[in-house]
Amino acid sequence: MKKTVLITGGTGLIGRRLTEMLLERDYRVAYLSRSEDKSYPDVSVYHWDIKKEAVDPRALDSMDYLVHLAGAGIADERWTDERKKVIIESRTESIELLAHIMKAQGQRPKAFVSSSAVGYYGADTGNVKHTEQSPPGSDFLAEVTKKWEEAAECVHELGVRTVKLRTGVVLSDKDGALPRIAAPARYGFGAPLGDGTQWMSWIHIDDMCRLYIEALENENWEGVYNGVASPPVTNAELTRLICEVLDRPQWIPRVPEFALDFAFGEMAEVVLGSSYVENARLRTTDFKYQFPDLKEALHDLLLKK
Repeated sequence: MKKTVLITGGTGLIGRRLTEMLLERDYRVAYLSRSEDKSYPDVSVYHWDIKKEAVDPRALDSMDYLVHLAGAGIADERWTDERKKVIIESRTESIELLAHIMKAQGQRPKAFVSSSAVGYYGADTGNVKHTEQSPPGSDFLAEVTKKWEEAAECVHELGVRTVKLRTGVVLSDKDGALPRIAAPARYGFGAPLGDGTQWMSWIHIDDMCRLYIEALENENWEGVYNGVASPPVTNAELTRLICEVLDRPQWIPRVPEFALDFAFGEMAEVVLGSSYVENARLRTTDFKYQFPDLKEALHDLLLKK
């Protein structure tokens, strides 16, 4: 009998590709959505309203597994005080609501996988190497991910096997960081951001989604895992490889930091920050990356027809 994976935030970058891969593996997929949009092929869509604490009961009745991806985009808008509140509450109140309903109604998924982020360690940690055992940072991104993971504990406390995947920079041809970084390079204007020495902990979108599936299926997985490939890469090296794969010249030495500060404000730390994160716990498992090499990943994503 087919198993059903209920996903919050299923229409985002990871959710869309994860849905495709789950359907290919003969799972049923259901979304919890704030809209009544039923246009997703092969996906059951159930309505929820977090502020009204309302969830279509059919969603929880049908689930075998639960995946939590919901959350307002970190880089979608400037970080005003109100936006920061939205970023945190969209990640925490949603899963707290589901945990409350599951507890009240006695419903439990077989496993729960929650997204988190390598921002847990801080947006800019220089050359310091971090593993899952490293302490959290003290900036806004660290605050977001700490509260995100604390909210996920509400489900774990119900006796559900829980996995938290601290996601790095997900490389995809559809959306996210890579199309924005590669766009200038396609026209011969590729350049590192800032001084280019900042570390980026990356992962191919397909490998990220395979981590979610492994976390759902493998009963030995529990707790926190860094969802990154190995090793990280500097922004300058990423830019060089993008230009090499696209067969384009690199235009200028770098995009100056003041230009990025002007464009992004406080949020500039997302693109200028250095994050060297290691996949220590994943290396103790049998998980095999499909794209362990960055150049191979860029070939796959940038040269698709």
